[in-house]
Formats: sequence, C-alpha cells, structure tokens
Amino acid sequence: MTAERTVPSPGVPPREHGSSPVSVMPQRGTDTDTGPRLPASRPPARPASPVPLLVADGAAALLAAGLLAGTRPHPSLLALLVLASLLLRPRAARPPWPGLLDELPAVCGGAAVAWLATAALWAAYRPEQTLSASAVLSGLAAQVAAGCALRAAVHGRRRAALRRHPQAALVVGPVATAQRVAAAVLRHPRCGVRPVGIVAGQADGGEGVPVLRTDEEVERAVIQNGVRAVLAVHPSVRAEQAPLLRSLAGAGCVVWEVDADQALHPARERLAGFACRRLDLDPSHGGGAGKRMLDILVSGTLLLLVSPLLLVCAVTLRICDGPGVVFRQERIGRDGQPFTLLKFRTHRPVDEHESATRWSVANENEMRRFCRMLRRTSLDELLQLWNVLRGDMSLVGPRPERPYFVAQFSQTYPGYAARHRMRTGITGLAQIHGLRGDTSIEDRCRFDNAYIDDWSLWQDVCILLRTAAALVRPTGS
Repeated sequence: MTAERTVPSPGVPPREHGSSPVSVMPQRGTDTDTGPRLPASRPPARPASPVPLLVADGAAALLAAGLLAGTRPHPSLLALLVLASLLLRPRAARPPWPGLLDELPAVCGGAAVAWLATAALWAAYRPEQTLSASAVLSGLAAQVAAGCALRAAVHGRRRAALRRHPQAALVVGPVATAQRVAAAVLRHPRCGVRPVGIVAGQADGGEGVPVLRTDEEVERAVIQNGVRAVLAVHPSVRAEQAPLLRSLAGAGCVVWEVDADQALHPARERLAGFACRRLDLDPSHGGGAGKRMLDILVSGTLLLLVSPLLLVCAVTLRICDGPGVVFRQERIGRDGQPFTLLKFRTHRPVDEHESATRWSVANENEMRRFCRMLRRTSLDELLQLWNVLRGDMSLVGPRPERPYFVAQFSQTYPGYAARHRMRTGITGLAQIHGLRGDTSIEDRCRFDNAYIDDWSLWQDVCILLRTAAALVRPTGS
C-alpha cells in the first residue's frame, strides 16, 4: 500500500528526474472534448475465425491417430490423443499471418507434449496396451507434418485475402513521423493495412498520404473508406488526441500504438517492422467483473482480519493526538468522479485549503513517533480497504489525487488525464516500480497508462504480491 507523500519544497509539485520536453501535436478543429461524430452503431471488425485452424489441428491429430489403427487401439486412446492435441495447439496468430517455419517450433512442441502425455496416461491406465516408442515417434512425425502443411495452407489463404482486401487505416501523429510510418506500411502489403489518411494539426505541403485537419475530413474518410484500424505513432498522441481515438474506437476501429522510433520496449506485435501494441480505449473499461470480484473478496477478508489492528491504531491515535482519528479527503476517481478517501490522521494541516492545495503540509516532519510509524509501514492507509469494498477504489490501479493537482497535472503532463479510465487503487504498477513520494509525475502516468492498456487479472495478483513483499521490508514513503 503506497501513497504520494512529501517533497522538500512546500507547495511545489514533484520535480522531474531526467524528464525531457514532449512535443505536443496541435489540436484539430474545435471539437476537442468529444471528437468527431462518427457512426457509433457500426459493428466492430470481426476477428479472424479460429475454426479453420481448429479444423486443421484436429485433422492432423486424427491423421496421426489413424496410424495406430493397425494396432487396433481402444477408442478412448484415440479420443484422449485428439483432445490433448487440441488443448496444446499453438495459440491463434494475428496478421500478418506466420509462415511454415515460424510455427514449426510451436507445432512440434505441442504435438510432442500431447503424444508423450497421452502415452504416459495410457500406460498407467492400460499397462497391457502401452504404446511403443516407434508408434509414438511415427505418430508424432505424422502429426507435425500434417499440422504444418494444413496450418500453412490456412495462413496462405488469409495472407492472400489481406493483400486483396487490406484494412483501411488512419495514421495519427505529427505529419513527418506519420508520413514515414504510412509509407513503410504501404511498402509492405503483407501487413494487411492500407493507410488512407493522416490526422494532424497542419499539412506538410508534400506528397504522400492525404492529411486530414478537421473533424469533418476525418468523418468523411472513415465513412467513405470503411476505416477499421488506427495507428497512433507518437507518445503524446494518446493523451492529446484521446477524444478522437475514443471516437474511432467507439466506431469499431482497432487502435494501435506504433513505436516509430523503436526506442521504448520489446514488441509483442510488429507492423512493417515497427513495434506496436493494441490499445484498449473503451471508456467503460474497468477490468471487468473478475477485477471487482477480486476487490470484494480480498478487501472484505482483509477488513475482517485486520479489524483488531484497526481498533488498536484508532485508540492509540485518539490517546496520542486527540479527537479526529479518521482523515477524510476528496480525491478524483474513475471517469473524473470525486469520492471521499479514508485514512488514519497522522498529521493536522493548518486548514482545509492547505490540505487541498499543498503537495506536503507544513511541519510534516514534526509528526509524533506513532504517526511516523503508521506512515512508514503504510498502516494509515488500511482504511482505504473500505473504499475498495464500497467500489470507490480498487486494490490495484492508479493512485488517486486531489482535484487541485489533477487539474494541474492534466495540463502539464500528457497522458495524466487518461489514468482515470479505470478505478484508482491502493497500490499500482507505478508504486511497485518505486514511483512514490518525490518522483516523476510523467513516469507515474506512463506506468499507470501501461497498466490499464495491458490489464489482466494475473497482473493484479502479481502487483498485490509484490506490494505485500514490500510491506515486509518497509523503507518509508
């Protein structure tokens, strides 16, 4: 459990360690709050059906199982082999579709595990019908050969279809960078993407993909070309053009963040050689029912377990520091909605204005010893478990901040406002990477947005475990 606490200079936001100026793309038009009015009723593009590859893998397994027909195996053995092969099949690929050699290791590995596991289980169940080594090897070789050939045929048909009917795309970003990415994508038709327009604040006067400067031009391009993909090619685009990107996502477009400078991180996906990743810009995205169930289960259980500790802390604070044990403060949560955050009071500001507008309250270093211990161990934040149980917060998410600083940071740091797409949290990806206290706000919002874009329930579990490990060895905050 972490919090942003103090800085040496009262009233001054945290300094930027090693930060550099960020070029901001000029705003397009006047409708910057809502973006262009795109056809929201248009259904999203359908992903490639998994059925052809499922049929190919199933046919390969059946063909390999047919080699055992001469030994008249039990039908249960054949069913077990086919089921294991389908469960261990390579995961579905995204365009551009891989070639034969790209999938060979995955096909070989899955088939080998399926055959060895099936042979071991069958030997334990029917020792008198144990499969011989030659039968396993011949069946494995047959399944690998058939699987590679059939999957190559499926991918080949899909690549041909993409070349004939590529997805129309818009490129969003500074003109020079966007034109460079668009030209590279057009030189590689195997990507299955065809840029039809560049969304920028001003034209460059050169040749290339047309530059769209108004909402009306973007609207027309989306409708006339049937745009289904968006390439955001600059780090500041996600924040500066968030209304536009959300409108395009709501109109059924898939939004990709493209690393045009190849300077950020290893890629999960590649587009014409550029590292890219898919962004989730759904404003209703909040982690889903699984995240909320985890919040309720963990926060409810912890509140029951630590209730004696909460009582001891409250009584001790009342004796040491007088009345007013619980500290309430307005913070900004999901979708910019305010809520009341609860903590144990460890210091008393001069007045409410100081509490709301100063990054660190006066004389904070003069806290009583017990209060300093609560801060150092983050026990003062245990009451936020009630915020989690109520639904104001989540266990994991961007840390909430006061309205005064949210307004200030949203104007100063690109991407800060985008943190509010998800419920705020007690701990988060930024905090487990040491971004607490006097650290860069720009770094924090980058980690927070990366957490939201790549959210998974397992990532939440990992962050909670790493937070728990950090609490065992507190270093202050």
